[in-house]
Parts: sequence; C-alpha cells; structure tokens
Amino acid sequence: MLETPTRFTMVAGSAEGPSPLNAFDGALLAAGCGNMNLVRVSSILPPGAKEAERLAVPPGSLLPTAYGHISSQTPGQQIAAAVGIAFGEEGSYGLIMETALVGNAQEAEARIRKMLEDGFRMRGLTPRRLLVKSTEHTVVACGAAFAAVCLWG
Repeated sequence: MLETPTRFTMVAGSAEGPSPLNAFDGALLAAGCGNMNLVRVSSILPPGAKEAERLAVPPGSLLPTAYGHISSQTPGQQIAAAVGIAFGEEGSYGLIMETALVGNAQEAEARIRKMLEDGFRMRGLTPRRLLVKSTEHTVVACGAAFAAVCLWG
C-alpha cells in the first residue's frame, strides 16, 4: 500500500498542440505537473493534509492526482476544467471533485461548487470551506484544459 499523502497542491493549465495528446501534455506542463507520472485517484483528501503552493516532487515521480481534462479540435470552441475541495470539521477528510466541459471557467467552477455541496450532503456533512481552481481555453486548432489536485509528501 502507498503512503498516505500529507500535502496537496491544486494546479490548472491549458495549451494548444499538434495533436490531442500533445495538447494534453502542454496543459500538464502549463499546470506544473508535466514531468511527473500521474496516477489517477478518486476523490478523498486525507485528514490533516496541508496545502502547498508548489509541487516539490522530482521528475518521473508517481503522483496521485484527482483531475479533470478535456481536449478539442473545434476551432473557436471554449473549453474549461476545474477542481475543488470541500473541507468539513477540523481534522476530518476533504472531498475532491473534478470536471471538464465545453464552456468557460465560471461555468466549470459553478458545477464544481454544486458537486462538492452535493457530495457533502450525501455524506450527511456540511462543508465549512471550499477551494476551487480552474482554467479555460479557446481552441485555435487542437487545445486541452486540465485541472488537478495533486497529493504528495
């Protein structure tokens, strides 16, 4: 079993590229996690995890990440990705939600806030604080948007 992360960093980025995969890679680089090996995880922030402004992880590291992403090859289309964390009582776990959509960052953030509130309600909890991070991109030829909560430490 992997160690429980003690830190988290919220990141978001968008980019153009010559292919959907290159655009996705560019969005990862813009977000600051392009040189790590992302391991997609579900959506629970460990109790006591502390926020860090920047990732301090060596290139090539396995990085547990909850993320939303979208790619598009429709010129002029606006795409967005967002992540959010809901916090409850001090010392409890947090709930992470992620989304990506055709639309703008404001729409993605509104969707995330609703998802976080609904997720807490399903658990019989009340969120005390929400953190949200998003990005948007207007596609030129082939674009991607990516937002994540990276768990590390």
